[in-house]
Amino acid sequence: MLFNSLFFILVFLPLCVAGYYLLMRAGKAWAQIFLILMSLWFYGYFRPSYLPIIISSILVNYLIISLIIKDGRKTVAAACLFAAGLIFNIGLIGYYKYSGFLVWNIDHFFDAGIPIPQIVLPLGISFFTFQQLSSLIDAWKGRLKRIDLREYALYVTFFPQLVAGPIVRHDELIPQFEDGTKDRPDAQAFLQGLMWFALGLAKKVLIADRFGEIVTAGFGDISVLTAADTWIVMLAYTMQIYFDFSGYSDMACGLASLFGFKLPQNFDSPYRALSLRDFWKRWHMTLTRFLTQYIYIPLGGNRKGMARTCINMMIVFLVSGIWHGANYTFILWGLLHGAVVVFDRLFEKQEAKIPAAVRWAGSFFVINILWLLFRADGIRDWVVLVRRLFSFGAGIGISDAVAGALGEPWQAACLYVSALALCLLAPNNYKRKWSFHPAVVTAVAALFAICLISLNRVSVFLYFNF
Repeated sequence: MLFNSLFFILVFLPLCVAGYYLLMRAGKAWAQIFLILMSLWFYGYFRPSYLPIIISSILVNYLIISLIIKDGRKTVAAACLFAAGLIFNIGLIGYYKYSGFLVWNIDHFFDAGIPIPQIVLPLGISFFTFQQLSSLIDAWKGRLKRIDLREYALYVTFFPQLVAGPIVRHDELIPQFEDGTKDRPDAQAFLQGLMWFALGLAKKVLIADRFGEIVTAGFGDISVLTAADTWIVMLAYTMQIYFDFSGYSDMACGLASLFGFKLPQNFDSPYRALSLRDFWKRWHMTLTRFLTQYIYIPLGGNRKGMARTCINMMIVFLVSGIWHGANYTFILWGLLHGAVVVFDRLFEKQEAKIPAAVRWAGSFFVINILWLLFRADGIRDWVVLVRRLFSFGAGIGISDAVAGALGEPWQAACLYVSALALCLLAPNNYKRKWSFHPAVVTAVAALFAICLISLNRVSVFLYFNF
């Protein structure tokens, strides 16, 4: 089920919220069971075959974590359980996400004639697997002292963050579930949640999807793109992926607020970053936190000298690239990000002397170039596109396909300028001081109505693919 669908907004969400608060009066256990069932309905709406995967994942992880907690010491038995949990989770995501890629490589390099398995990638498997890995590791480290099946199942399945994050830690959400005092909605938090959801929906429907039309037109046939086309399409994808993923995260936080819960921040105006290091402190913050806490620090972090620090950084970004998808474009994307971050780390004192505007322009350009790789179907296509950016002999005009997607020149100019201004100047919704003045509420309600009218064609969120 999609947040940006009329069925979700007009049917599922009202039923879910009303049912939850009605059952909270009978006891939080009944309300939590109801919310788990609704979340499973949300998850399996398009493909019920996903349900056995997530349910088995929850049960296996719960059993292993509870046995580790019960052991209470780092015994051989607990170590074996921990290893089994790691193998299970990594094996699950590896099978569904990377087995086809691995078989393709074996067949390609050895001409083995092996049929490529057509495995359907379950929605959000990277997100709910990483979330459960964090609980497993915390249980092994002694940071998770108790576990309840009902609360753990809700922690994993809670529909606002289930399929595209943010990646939530158990100590952020489960204590909120344990609070049984929220048996009725808080008026201010509820209204804030509605407004937050509406603003996120506007990011997706009115901005990201509009840029998506330009990106789709450009990538339809990259061989005909001119230099001008390539710049236009590259910038369009940079804006599309930001407003698409940021919009989802805003909607997730808004939805959680309707139930009286708070999700962690996932974005902090990343396109304001003055370096790639700064960018990764602002973009997909919960993934960066996970990789830092569970990979970078255990590898030694920055405690073992500069050379080891740089190697650890490269490993983290390699994992980030692999996490995003089974394609060499994602692997190279992660490695190139890692290389630039390492460069920033090595020359941070020298970079600090460069004017902020120059540092921002350079960083934003690199981000754009690497987003182009992220979107390209293959590395060769990316190389062609990068060359096309500077091959003005290929033509400085705009092709018919891109021109058709852009629309009127003044409309296109307003779209790009407004989107960049929002990225650089608008307040972050997570840190916004929400105003409930009637004029503000009316304006947001009007924006929400425009979004509903625009939902004639529902588009999938980009990060559903990861």
